[in-house]
Amino acid sequence: MATAAASSASEPEVEPQAGPEAEEEEDEAKAASVERKVLSRAVAAEAAKTKEPGWDLQQEGVSESDGDEEDAMASSAESSPGEDEWEYDEEEEKNQLEIERLEEQLSINGYDYNCHVELIRLLRLEGELNKVRMARQKMSELFPLTEELWLEWLHDEISMAMDGLDREHVYELFERAVKDYICPNIWLEYGQYSVGGIGQKGGLEKVRSVFERALSSVGLHMTKGLAIWEAYREFESAIMEAARPIAAFLSPSDWEQTFDSQLEKVHSLFRRQLAIPLYDMEATFAEYEEWSEDPIPEPVLQSYQKALEQLEKYKPYEEALLQAEAPRLAEYQAYIDFEMKIGDPARIQLIFERALVENCLVPDLWIRYSRYLDRQLKVKDLVLSVHSRAVRNCPWTVALWSRYLLAMERHGVDHQMISATFENALSAGFIQATDYVEIWQVYLDYLRRRVDFRQDSSKELEELRAMFTRALEYLQQEVEERFNESGDPSCMIMQSWARVEARLCNNMQKARELWDSIMTRGNAKYANMWLEYYNLERAHGDTQHCRKALHRAVQCTSDYPEHVCEVLLTMERTEGTLEDWDVAIQKTETRLARVNEQRLKAAEKEAALVQQEEERAEQRKKVRAEKKALKKKKKTHGAGKRKADEEEEREWGEEEEEEEQPSKRRRVENSLASGVASAMEEEADSSGKCVTIDVAPPSKQKEKAASLKLDMPKVAHDSSKDSVTVFVSNLPYSMDEPEVKLRPLFEVCGEVVQIRPVFSNRGDFRGYCYVEFKEEKSARQALDLDRKTVEGRPMFVSPCVDKSKNPDFKVFRYSTTLEKHKLFISGLPFSCTKEELEDICKAHGTVKDLRLVTNRAGKPKGLAYVEYENESQASQAVMKMDGMTIKENVIKVAISNPPQRKVPEKSEVRTAPGAPMVPRQMYGARGKGRTQLSLLPRALQRHSAAPQAENGPAVGPTVTSSLATEAPKMSNADFAKLLLRK
Repeated sequence: MATAAASSASEPEVEPQAGPEAEEEEDEAKAASVERKVLSRAVAAEAAKTKEPGWDLQQEGVSESDGDEEDAMASSAESSPGEDEWEYDEEEEKNQLEIERLEEQLSINGYDYNCHVELIRLLRLEGELNKVRMARQKMSELFPLTEELWLEWLHDEISMAMDGLDREHVYELFERAVKDYICPNIWLEYGQYSVGGIGQKGGLEKVRSVFERALSSVGLHMTKGLAIWEAYREFESAIMEAARPIAAFLSPSDWEQTFDSQLEKVHSLFRRQLAIPLYDMEATFAEYEEWSEDPIPEPVLQSYQKALEQLEKYKPYEEALLQAEAPRLAEYQAYIDFEMKIGDPARIQLIFERALVENCLVPDLWIRYSRYLDRQLKVKDLVLSVHSRAVRNCPWTVALWSRYLLAMERHGVDHQMISATFENALSAGFIQATDYVEIWQVYLDYLRRRVDFRQDSSKELEELRAMFTRALEYLQQEVEERFNESGDPSCMIMQSWARVEARLCNNMQKARELWDSIMTRGNAKYANMWLEYYNLERAHGDTQHCRKALHRAVQCTSDYPEHVCEVLLTMERTEGTLEDWDVAIQKTETRLARVNEQRLKAAEKEAALVQQEEERAEQRKKVRAEKKALKKKKKTHGAGKRKADEEEEREWGEEEEEEEQPSKRRRVENSLASGVASAMEEEADSSGKCVTIDVAPPSKQKEKAASLKLDMPKVAHDSSKDSVTVFVSNLPYSMDEPEVKLRPLFEVCGEVVQIRPVFSNRGDFRGYCYVEFKEEKSARQALDLDRKTVEGRPMFVSPCVDKSKNPDFKVFRYSTTLEKHKLFISGLPFSCTKEELEDICKAHGTVKDLRLVTNRAGKPKGLAYVEYENESQASQAVMKMDGMTIKENVIKVAISNPPQRKVPEKSEVRTAPGAPMVPRQMYGARGKGRTQLSLLPRALQRHSAAPQAENGPAVGPTVTSSLATEAPKMSNADFAKLLLRK
């Protein structure tokens, strides 16, 4: 803008064009210039207030009369561009480039909240009024705006409002603002602004209407409601005082009636306020006593005392909110529980709204609030408003969309609006494939309830069938492409469609076609799926199709064929002929014989694998025994023999636990020998003479090591100082003088009393140490150094805990549960750095933390965790980044949901001689291994009834056998040999 002004000043004057069009263009340009100046001044004024709150125009000697001088100075400065103008041009150009970048980013991802905020800030700084309005409008359509954003928008529009039309536009903005969140400051601003329009038609009623609505919304707010009451009371008092000068123009009776009416309004406001528990209500009562000419009535005093008693009950919860830090969810939850016990609907609604201002991204809070409104208040406008705000704040939560659709149907909303809401739900970006199945099921149920099935054909029925078809295509294409699964492995939507066709439309042919499609999608091997189809045929089909379905089930079922065979035989026993019975017997016997044969082969294979494993274990045991006997023969007799024997026992104990690792003693001996050799080489180099290296035999080395062991001091640890001590591990074994190198690193956290590195018996550093601080807070601060790289390895820092006294204590600083705001990225190239990945992730939201997963040596594993500011940004990042190529690697991105770690079950033993033997459970961390399967042939197992899963194989039946109790002492090898003899 400054460049344009300077260029226009330097160019020669051009004679203006005559005509109305030129004049209109000139008027529009002047209006736009005025609006930009007003907005720029508003921005400058707010910036000045932000930088120096105590700054005053009068103190600086600036007045309105100086405006002309300033304009003259500005024009003269524009006529001769200087250094400041060029700097301003560069800043303006930089802002324009940033604006273009943000607009492009929002065209790709319109749900980037931070991009919207930054774009509005830059456009406002540049004074682009129309663009600012458009940007704010787009953002308000996607997101509910915070109190700060609304107040900024309202102040800008108020400063530029010129006439009645502009005032109506501001009123509309206020109405939108108070619907997003309950904010006392916005209501107060609304009331004060409406006072300015009191001179217009209906202005007085408008002011009173706004204040009354404000009291209904936030008048019960214990800490901020007082300002609304006082503003309303001051307004009515001002109206009363304004009535005094007009007494000469009215008759005494009319004036008295008018004055008394206004006086009663002020009295009423005082009485209503004193009946509500609010902070600083004692001062309000004192003010009322001083203002009122008459004594305060007894009912008002009683209401005031009751309000004081209520205030004492609410104070602990209000003080807890004042002392806690945002978002204070736990404190709000406790407050909500207290209000729910009291049962005042207005106060319950208010505390929910207060909690949602700071916890608007917590879906569970929205669900609890909407559930209360659905079940208790049941007010249409209020219920639908809360549901709408819930899905705008947490669009990724399918439960909120489902409840919204049900609430709209419950309150009789138009079908077109419900359909539009459902389409918005599909584009919300859910984080799981099953979420899409759930929202489709809710919408299809709604469409089914609209159909009048007494008619053979109707528009609603055709729409229902079309939506069933669309749902199947959507899950197969859109959802499966994004999540690599349809989310509906059991084909629940197709089952619902088949039930509708069979039971409500009497169209079994279509139902059979649907069930054929269900079975071809990998469900034919499950008995429960066939039985579901059979039950549908029994209820709405005929015996012939029932028999056909069971015959197919006998041939295809692989999880529980016995159960299917039993159902077939039961049906033939009840309804079939002799020929049908014979065919069923033949098919079931043939099938069960084949199944038993397959199970027997599997059991034999398992037994053979067990036997081979035990033979290999026996062979390894013999080899270790031979090596141990050979080493014992080579032991030397002397004073250190007993200690050497003890050392051998420990060494072989470690060797049995981890066979593949070389023994520690051998490594130490080699290191000792190499150390002696290197020392001799250095001495030879320094003297220039050849030195003969005499390496002692192993027995001599062992004696030297034993003597060295006696000289090594043990690291004493005082468990009483665990609170001021941290345990540091995974340090490089080659670290020289670890105490000297680690002290500067930990002194940043506080005064270090002592660093105690732990060495082996031969003096080698074992890679861990204890760091003792003077203060406990220093030890807690030192935990932040966990995973810090030290000499190329990530250093582990954990609290110092005695595991002998706390065996269940484990330190894992990262969550192992579902975190909807955190992403798990796999398939990264090993050369990808943290900065490179962070630049990619920043394009989709605010990255709070990013962690590349490494092994103990600090080498990357191609995995990463990225934490975003909220769930919405994370869900958008999943959609945009999943399948992205980084350095020729295709990455996979999903919401962080680590698998649950399986805890090995403790083996149970018999406590009494006559007690039954319980099989031991020796499962590892990854569950049941191949060599730990049951060796009892399935043909000998006796199946008991077990609950069936909704899809897939049901829970395995309990196996009972007399063999388990008759020969409890047989080992796996004995049982395998017994089975192989057969």
